[in-house]
Amino acid sequence: MATMADVARRAGVSIATVSHVLNGTRPVLPATRQSVVDAIEELGYTPNTLARSLVTSRTRSIGLAVSAISNPYFTEILQGVEAQALEHGYGLLIADPHDDPGHERKVVQLLHERRVDGMIIVPSAAPDALLRYLGQHDVPTVFLDRLVDPPAGSGLRHDQVCAENTAPMASLVTHLAERGHRRIGLVAGLPGLSTAAERITGYRHGLAQAGLPYDERLVAHGDSRTSTAEEATHRLLSLAAPPDALVTGDNAMTVGALRALRDRGLSVPGDLALCCFDDFSWADLFTPRLTVIAQPSREIGATAVRLLLERLASPLLGTRTVRLPSAFVHRTSCGCPSGPARTENPGTGIPRKGPEP
Repeated sequence: MATMADVARRAGVSIATVSHVLNGTRPVLPATRQSVVDAIEELGYTPNTLARSLVTSRTRSIGLAVSAISNPYFTEILQGVEAQALEHGYGLLIADPHDDPGHERKVVQLLHERRVDGMIIVPSAAPDALLRYLGQHDVPTVFLDRLVDPPAGSGLRHDQVCAENTAPMASLVTHLAERGHRRIGLVAGLPGLSTAAERITGYRHGLAQAGLPYDERLVAHGDSRTSTAEEATHRLLSLAAPPDALVTGDNAMTVGALRALRDRGLSVPGDLALCCFDDFSWADLFTPRLTVIAQPSREIGATAVRLLLERLASPLLGTRTVRLPSAFVHRTSCGCPSGPARTENPGTGIPRKGPEP
């Protein structure tokens, strides 16, 4: 079995240089780095991760706690996290907190006990126990998708990354209003999640921009679940004056809303226009094709890794929150004529160049 010394001899460098290439502990000239990489491949050298972690107190692993991994949105985020981590020589340990605060606290402790260097977490709606644990144990952390406000004095070293929510949601509402809709309903996410709160705010902003009154009866919480969203849609459709258009707060709730509409024999957009937050791979396959807000999910995941690695390198960095732009993908469920999908920036309405989703 090849050793680090063998790699150093083959590459014509010192063992220390090989170590710097493997661990990223010091800049190495590109040509020298390539010689080391070539030697590693030629010799089939495999680093002893356990021994290295004992010396450096680093395992080059990241803990990822994310619920609903089967959700296409989070699946794409996971792909972004994994690709970026692998590029920097980090492995992932993944746990599903099931959006349950008690279970969330347990799985994060389990990841911490596995000596991960830091964590990327999609927090639950009630993350108090989680935040206390992370602060007490000084765990470098990035919160992903859902923003949190750690208690004052917690000492938690954290960063956050998410997509823009408010302006994109407002753009869906104003678009429906421009189509002549006056009773626009919202199937909202789980109370306590920043994404749900910001999208409700965007919904209200969109109504105000369109000169429409806010009616709390037209907002039903689908709790970010398909079955609950189905029930919420039925409640909206059972109103004495039901909505003539509907906006859903995420892709899981979109499926629930579509089931409720199907059960009532209602067509989209003939009987009711529909716009959705979150794009997913088959949104363009429905009839009609779904008009959506598309979040940059893979870039969100990759950005979370970059933020975490920067914090590991510079622990005293100030807390950072990064928001990435979402895109309005204009299809036909809103009642607009059929044609190629158009992707626009919700902040300006200016078409953005890029391939059709």
